[in-house]
Amino acid sequence: MTTALFIVSEHGYWGEECIKPLNKLTEAGVDITVATPTGEKPEIDERSLDPEEVEEDIIEECRDADQNDERLNNPEPIAEVDAAAYDAVVFPGGHGTVWDINQDRHARQALRTAVEGDDGVALVVCHAVGILAFARDSDGEILVEDRPVTGFPDAWEEGIVDELDRMPDGRKLPYWIEQEVTAAGADWDAELDSDTSVTVDGDLITARGPPSSGQAAETLLDQL
Repeated sequence: MTTALFIVSEHGYWGEECIKPLNKLTEAGVDITVATPTGEKPEIDERSLDPEEVEEDIIEECRDADQNDERLNNPEPIAEVDAAAYDAVVFPGGHGTVWDINQDRHARQALRTAVEGDDGVALVVCHAVGILAFARDSDGEILVEDRPVTGFPDAWEEGIVDELDRMPDGRKLPYWIEQEVTAAGADWDAELDSDTSVTVDGDLITARGPPSSGQAAETLLDQL
């Protein structure tokens, strides 16, 4: 059976970016394990359930999974999961990832394992793409250098944070994804003129944001 490991933020994952791939892969028969940095239940970003911003059917799908999906409600700690045992490792996005997933050494190890292994593949979505600014390969080199990627663009971040980089909930955003990943040497293109943006570079798949989540899941299934 094909397997996938979802590494999800405890500080605010974006509903559609997690639940859409989770459900699509489940429907395709993929056996999924969910992990978080400490093994605590991942928190959904309430902004991803805002009816003024998100379609009602997506809100219902995300809310149902967040409340009732046993995998999300009883995750494993990342440190206790062997990424090499899975065919794919998925990193859903959400601003929360900048505070935990992207900075977690076990999450970065899981990414490296998926990308460098003979059989694995990684899907990294939206703000989780920021992990590429900090992940290194087995030789100690920046993993994303010279690789084409997409992700949450600075042009969108400008419409969310204030002049002090504070989020609507008051938290200060410590870094912007596009700036950091570009500085790490990636070939960044968020394809702002397109409705969706999914980039494939070998065993690394990146997706721009919520509307790209479904396409990203289909791309991952094609790879698997």
